[in-house]
Amino acid sequence: MKLLLVEDEKRMVQALSELLRQEHYEVDACTDGPSGLAAAEGNLYDVIVLDVMLPGMSGFEIAKSLRRQGIRTPILMLTAKSELDDTVEGLDSGADDYLTKPFMARELLARLRALLRRNLPSGDGTLSFGDIALDTNTVSLVCTATSQRVRLSEKEYRILEYFIVNQKRVLTREQLAEKVWGFDSDAEYNNVEVYLSFTRKKLAFVGAKTSIKALRGIGYELRCEDV
Repeated sequence: MKLLLVEDEKRMVQALSELLRQEHYEVDACTDGPSGLAAAEGNLYDVIVLDVMLPGMSGFEIAKSLRRQGIRTPILMLTAKSELDDTVEGLDSGADDYLTKPFMARELLARLRALLRRNLPSGDGTLSFGDIALDTNTVSLVCTATSQRVRLSEKEYRILEYFIVNQKRVLTREQLAEKVWGFDSDAEYNNVEVYLSFTRKKLAFVGAKTSIKALRGIGYELRCEDV
């Protein structure tokens, strides 16, 4: 899991980064508001741990900006404040959960696990977007409009899963290669193009209006039109 930590207290950053890496998170850390916002906008994270009081821009402002842009990454907000109004403002700004300092490490980890579970498939084993659904039990693609179904390869499934979890975000070839083939993979970027082509054919086969659109020089986006 890839996590962004935005916290200005350097000792806290060091301690939390060590704790989270021990729990097998890959951690990027920023110590001010503007760099935290830039990191969240420019990278794909599974979860963001965001302090409220930051130099240059508050955690509230960062959360609001991300949500306005359609970035749905779960946010756990940290603060030394405990007043009800601050909790309400944090949640209203787009945070998914709120943790007051000081806190126990096990509570932080439990809150993160709870947030990450929200990105898992629904109780019936599906991930959905537009007129398509991924059946996680049979590794199949289903068009909900036509009821057509087709089996997916592992890479095709992981590509569509990544798009659905990050719906309304543009994904680059580099991000797809990193997430689908892995950090240590030697896969060339043309492998991404090849499997995107395979995935598009599966979408067409089931008659879906959902498609993977190429944005020249930028990346790819999952779109569903006329549904």
